[in-house]
Amino acid sequence: MHKTAASPLALIYTALIVYASLYPFADWRDQGMAAWAFLLAPPPRYWTGFDVVVNLTGYIPFGGLLALSALRSGRARPLVYAFVSATTLSLCMETLQSYLPVRVASREDWLLNSAGAWGGAFATLVLERLGAIDRWSHFRRRWFIEQARGGLVLLATWPLALLFPPAVPFGLGQIFERIEAALAEQLADTPFLDWLPVREIELQPLLPGAELVCVLLGLLIPCLLGFCVIRPGVRRLLFVPLFLVLGILVTALSALLSWGPEHAWAWLDLPSQVALVAALVLASLLALVPTRACPALVLLGLGVYLSILNQAPESPYFAQTLQAWEQGRFVRFNGLAQWLGWLWPYAVLAYTLSLIWRRDTKT
Repeated sequence: MHKTAASPLALIYTALIVYASLYPFADWRDQGMAAWAFLLAPPPRYWTGFDVVVNLTGYIPFGGLLALSALRSGRARPLVYAFVSATTLSLCMETLQSYLPVRVASREDWLLNSAGAWGGAFATLVLERLGAIDRWSHFRRRWFIEQARGGLVLLATWPLALLFPPAVPFGLGQIFERIEAALAEQLADTPFLDWLPVREIELQPLLPGAELVCVLLGLLIPCLLGFCVIRPGVRRLLFVPLFLVLGILVTALSALLSWGPEHAWAWLDLPSQVALVAALVLASLLALVPTRACPALVLLGLGVYLSILNQAPESPYFAQTLQAWEQGRFVRFNGLAQWLGWLWPYAVLAYTLSLIWRRDTKT
């Protein structure tokens, strides 16, 4: 059985579909109709091209990942497996939406989801017949170590995490202030509120030097994560500028979609520019570090990065932007990107700890 990154990516995609389909997970109730009544309902009066495109294309990668996972695990009939799995999941989501007043179960959504999954699975099989999958496997063997799928999944989700506009460019994982506020709200009017640690002074905005360090580490940590799974040599030197450019473009896209085209590069102030150049130079130098030392460097960088980042408050303007995101105005992802932005560094922390633990158990 060949281990593939497609399997964990398919699981992550499944979780995202469940989240997007059932958000906000509140006010569940029986609305006086059969849960499957949407299957026999008349066609909707209002139907937009956006609805068609989103429901169709949203399941194409899911079907492709399921088919690729089936191919790599040696399952029979990967097209049937991918289609049945995806259409069953979509049918379950539409059925559960019948119990959510803010969601509308739709036969058309289910059919479009199923068609998208079939299209993605079919495209994967066509690529496999054309030899593209084998070429990727050959490329992966030359570029990456054997146990690389966890790192590849994290590297693949980093650009998605950047779609959530952070208070500091590339500043993922700023959650301590929100956790503190959420705990205080939950413990209000209870004796346990006295147990909550109280800060003696309010959080202060980051100084330009601290902001520079955060941006630098926000770019350097993904590069170091890549070095954990990319074989040493010229490959790492090629990876660094390509991955940094990808991060810059996604950050600009996030700013464009959040604040408008005229603000696409507003985040690129002097500290960020200096940090970008420094990250390119340092990452290129650290590309020479042995693979065994890279997880330790990731942990060191994460410790400094999260410590500095979570000592800064969210600005009122940024909080207003977050409110717009959380109301679902951004690409209608219902807050999925913000969860990736919050949790990505901590997933990297868990992954690098597992690498160190696995290495220690072998020695």
